[in-house]
Amino acid sequence: MVKHWALKIMRWFKLEGFIILKSSANCYHVVFNRKVSWEDNVRIIAWACLITKHKKLTVWFIFQCVKKGSTLRISCKKGKPSPRIVYRYGKEDGEIRNFLQYRRLIKNIMRKMRAQLQTLTEYCST
Repeated sequence: MVKHWALKIMRWFKLEGFIILKSSANCYHVVFNRKVSWEDNVRIIAWACLITKHKKLTVWFIFQCVKKGSTLRISCKKGKPSPRIVYRYGKEDGEIRNFLQYRRLIKNIMRKMRAQLQTLTEYCST
């Protein structure tokens, strides 16, 4: 279902390509390739909410509007693993590339912090 709607949205709004990330059971993130303004982003997600009639997407969308910014989880959360890419389609040379670079940077920082915390914990316990 996610592939179907992502493809439909990508074509309708000429978003060039997309990746789908699975964040947990039946929960997905979709990142599109073409950069859009905040106003267009709101318009696109509102359209997706209307045509899919997906309640969780609509609730997430309303929270994004309140915050005036879209948020996608990159790292682990409450025992859930980091979202993983499960599907790719079309171009990835724009916002997808930027998203993946940022995601790698954050994951590397978190990995280094965990290693330093482990070293510090071992040092303090001796």
